[in-house]
Amino acid sequence: MAAKTHFSEHTLKDILSRYTLGELLAFEPVTTGTVQTNYFLQTTQGRFVFRYYQNRSLESVLFESELIRYLTRCNYPCPAVLQDRNGEHAGIYNEKPYAIFEFATGQHLDHPNEAQKRQLVQKVAELNSITRGYKPLHTPYRLNYNVESCWELAQEATQRINTAQAREKLAWLEHTLAGLHLPPSLPRGVCHCDFHFSNLLFTDGKFSALIDFDDANYTFLLYDLAALINPFQASFDWNTWPRFQEEENVFDFSETRTILQEYTRHRALSMDEKWHLFDVYKLSILFDCIWYFERWEGEDFYEQRKIAYLDRLGRDQFYAQIFAD
Repeated sequence: MAAKTHFSEHTLKDILSRYTLGELLAFEPVTTGTVQTNYFLQTTQGRFVFRYYQNRSLESVLFESELIRYLTRCNYPCPAVLQDRNGEHAGIYNEKPYAIFEFATGQHLDHPNEAQKRQLVQKVAELNSITRGYKPLHTPYRLNYNVESCWELAQEATQRINTAQAREKLAWLEHTLAGLHLPPSLPRGVCHCDFHFSNLLFTDGKFSALIDFDDANYTFLLYDLAALINPFQASFDWNTWPRFQEEENVFDFSETRTILQEYTRHRALSMDEKWHLFDVYKLSILFDCIWYFERWEGEDFYEQRKIAYLDRLGRDQFYAQIFAD
């Protein structure tokens, strides 16, 4: 996808003049990505990434920069966000925020092998361990994944679409949210919330960097794990890893246990987390429902069928299939 906002050489030079990153030699738009505008910059001091946020407030971008600075201090592999001459990590151009990042070397993988999949699970667990209890100053300016924000987004979507089906979906979502059990004891922190191989870089077959924290937010630490075990998520096209048998509408629990075994090697789960993974998993499905609120397929819709399957299975059986010895 082409950059949503075009930047001229003159404008990029003007923005770079606020930094100590050298003189602009070349630039090109990044064609991947679907939301923000990104440019590769080549200067006399190296290569960098310029990101222009199409739909974020300055405070939301500052949340991201706080998080990335925290992660780099903790030696987590992600590109650093760079400060300008005034010590600021985000700026404003034409009333929208921007930031400049280190350029991370490595390649995206279309067909990761089993060892690389395990590396992904490890880095998810490590990130969740590092951010446990961490709450950036600008957390209130991000969309943080919880029951309240899910309900608010659903109401906004219903008002925007304004159809009988949207109102029916809203009623279903309200009922499903009311059935979740998410006790205060569940640990929270910042999750990436967009872990898939398009946001991972590998060098010589080894994990080298996690990029794109545009969806990161303060939520239940289980949220990233829920995405990893989600067999319904098309973006995790790992040649059926974990496997979703559409004709039966069930998990491959064997693969789910494999993921959890690798994850818990690097971050142990409390009993509360094991028991309420069922609920956080449901919450992640409900947020997927928000992003595709217009979707309706015959008499039902995709997320409704997922929740119905989990309800038929039940919390006890879900727990037993994943965690029982």
